[in-house]
Amino acid sequence: MIYLQITLKIAHANRAAAAAVYRDYKAPFLNTIAGAKSKELLVRVEDVQVLHAFDSLDNANAYLAGEMFTADVVGGLKPLLEAAPDIRIYQAY
Repeated sequence: MIYLQITLKIAHANRAAAAAVYRDYKAPFLNTIAGAKSKELLVRVEDVQVLHAFDSLDNANAYLAGEMFTADVVGGLKPLLEAAPDIRIYQAY
């Protein structure tokens, strides 16, 4: 399993708007992105994380390069971000 972790610095006042972007694209992500297994929103005091699971590294990278991520998700979140997202990919053994 491959995990794509995206950590976002978003002010508390903007978190509801960020959660709306997450909700808007969760089902399309799971239904249309090749190899998508799950998508979870994790909220901490310091930041917000979106954890995606994929069946392969190639599919995780394809999502990052695809239109849903680059245009839709990033476009919706960009006005809410206080810093550039921290994007990491992990492989579970």
